Amino acid sequence: MAGRSGFSVQTLSVLAALCAEPAGWRHGYRIAKDTGLKSGSLYPILIRLADRGLVEARWEEEQPAGRPRRHLFRLTPGGLAQAKAALAERAAAPRRRATAAGRRRVAQEGT
Repeated sequence: MAGRSGFSVQTLSVLAALCAEPAGWRHGYRIAKDTGLKSGSLYPILIRLADRGLVEARWEEEQPAGRPRRHLFRLTPGGLAQAKAALAERAAAPRRRATAAGRRRVAQEGT
C-alpha cells in the first residue's frame, strides 16, 4: 500500500537504505541485506526509481576476479530531496493518526 508520498513501504525502505550514504554507490546485494527485500522485489523498485530520475545506476568499473561486475546505485540530488521528504512524512504519520484518534475519542466522550 502506498502512502501519501506515493511510495510503497518497500520503496521507502530502499530509499532509507540509500539515504544512509547518499553520496556513496551501493550494490544491490548490500541494499537487499539492509532492507531484507528479495531481488525479485528490490530490482524492480530500483528500476522504477531510476526511470523516475531518483536513482542513478552504473556498472562497477573493474571486474573483480571470480565474480561478475556489480550494478551500483545511488540517489540523485532530486532523489535525495524526495526521499528525505517521504521519510519525514512517514515518520510524522503515526503522530497524525494518534492526534486524530484522540480527537475522535474526545468527540465520542462528549456525546
